[in-house]
Amino acid sequence: MKNRVLAALILILPAGLFFYFWFCPVAEKKLPSSGHEVSQDNVLSNALVNQNPAVVATIASHFARVQPVPGSADAANGMATFPAGQPVPLQFTNFSPAIVLENTGRAIRQYGAIFGGNPVGTNLEITRQLAGNNPRHINFLNAESGMRVNENGELVDPWGTPYFFHQLSGQEMEIRSAGADGKMWTLDDLVAR
Repeated sequence: MKNRVLAALILILPAGLFFYFWFCPVAEKKLPSSGHEVSQDNVLSNALVNQNPAVVATIASHFARVQPVPGSADAANGMATFPAGQPVPLQFTNFSPAIVLENTGRAIRQYGAIFGGNPVGTNLEITRQLAGNNPRHINFLNAESGMRVNENGELVDPWGTPYFFHQLSGQEMEIRSAGADGKMWTLDDLVAR
């Protein structure tokens, strides 16, 4: 009898804890207010002012470039574009180039999962398919994930260079970013599959 009660407790206790933590929200911890509310951007700016220029350059190189000119986002499909011939303002997001590349690869894998194969063609054709020019009119591009489209309608890496898409099979595609130097097939290239 004692063994049965112990066995029941061993089984019921983990299940009870699982359901408790699954359905009960975790309370957010609030930090005490200092009375002087300073935005996170101001804190970061003040910290960067006192840094070595090499450190600042390294930090800036790990931020993804944001392409849209204010007010130029295409509301119909959520893609960020800007007028041809206009200079591209340099803005930043907090995604590293590797994360932006992985997000682009994820968008292609989602496309492949829904349509039974990857989008095919040039960068421009693949970008159009990912942007909603597909049988279900699904937009796989998300500017909030760091994915940017240039004035030519091509998906670009955080440095503004169009990605190179290499179809390895119907289900696998290699995506290559030229890296910080802007030149393909050099040591700083980023590659995702």
